[in-house]
Amino acid sequence: MNPHPQVRASRTRTRRVPRSSVLRRVRGLCLALPETSERMSHGQPTFFIGGKTTFVMYMDNHHNDGRLALWCAATSEIQQMLIRSSPECYFMPPYVGYRGWVGVRLDRNLPWSEIAVLIEDAFLTVAPPQVIQGARRRGG
Repeated sequence: MNPHPQVRASRTRTRRVPRSSVLRRVRGLCLALPETSERMSHGQPTFFIGGKTTFVMYMDNHHNDGRLALWCAATSEIQQMLIRSSPECYFMPPYVGYRGWVGVRLDRNLPWSEIAVLIEDAFLTVAPPQVIQGARRRGG
């Protein structure tokens, strides 16, 4: 696992890409993982494992917060480390933050390689062991 290197200050600029292309990229990363699917939940695209376990939520201006962000499953330790290291890019999301989930600003210049690692980590945080083992057997 990537230990989530410190985020440089240069990454805090606003990303100026169409939101539809951001969602398309997030969708590709999430759906590339085994046994994942997407459906709307609470009015936003949400990604599930086995059709029921949420691991990533795509949030576009949730309750007019002005953010384009992901809410990703994480441990409390990872959440705290990311928020402390770069509060302009990471935040505690409402409703799920108390469980360790971390908000990831997509409207900042975080590299897509880092976003991909966060999505994979979210998957590994909540995926049932048999899904992870099956993916490893298939070379995934």
